[in-house]
Amino acid sequence: MNERDFADLAAGHALNALSEADERAYQEALAGNPHWSSHVRDATDAVAAISATIEPVEPPASIRASLLARITDLPQEGTAGPESNSADAGDYAAAGPAPVVSEPSAPTLTTSGWGMRRWFTLAASIVAVLVLGFGAVTVSQQLTRPASVVALEQITTAPDAQSATATMPGGAVATAHWSASTGQSVLVTEGMPTLPDDQTYELWFVRDDTPIAAGIFSTDAEGKATAVLQGEFHSGDVIAVTVEPAGGSPDGTPSSAPVVAVATA
Repeated sequence: MNERDFADLAAGHALNALSEADERAYQEALAGNPHWSSHVRDATDAVAAISATIEPVEPPASIRASLLARITDLPQEGTAGPESNSADAGDYAAAGPAPVVSEPSAPTLTTSGWGMRRWFTLAASIVAVLVLGFGAVTVSQQLTRPASVVALEQITTAPDAQSATATMPGGAVATAHWSASTGQSVLVTEGMPTLPDDQTYELWFVRDDTPIAAGIFSTDAEGKATAVLQGEFHSGDVIAVTVEPAGGSPDGTPSSAPVVAVATA
């Protein structure tokens, strides 16, 4: 068994979709090649990510039946053709070699035992996604969402979620969202001035009068941004924003007064 074949089995194992024979082959291959365990982790993490992003919904029985019917219709390796009649065979032998007639060849699906297993693993994966809630598009959207949006959702759904808003003199609005239980904080802005290419906005935790750098961010054409503060939020922190050279403060300390400061206590 090569590593690609093992990766296929690992996917089936994570989905509880292996036959007894394939499960034994999977376990034996893993025992003999412990360095392949990364495929096991990847498959397990993928299944967990899918199951965590959508609500379970029972699919119609017709979907499962349709998928299984499609698998059944696939050509099987070693399928015997029509049995030949021995008497007919004798007649052909007596008649001599038959003329060879060329006919257009139909597309064929060449599969080994492992190839068929890949088809089964793919079908099992589709069934798993359907059972989890018809969520192919939803899963894709969930897994590709910006980290800032995911963090904001985690904060706002936490039991101790809090927020506060500050308005700048020019009318720009900045709202800080935080949760002590998750240790996360996010700043959402609207109407922030657009900066030249050689400048950027930088986030800070101000803790006991000490500024702690928490990442840089930029806004869109309308001054909007959703920015995660890097580092763990502590209750009572002031969330501040300064304008710094492109790339952030060169010495790790603010080079100008904050343009936004939101108290969290």
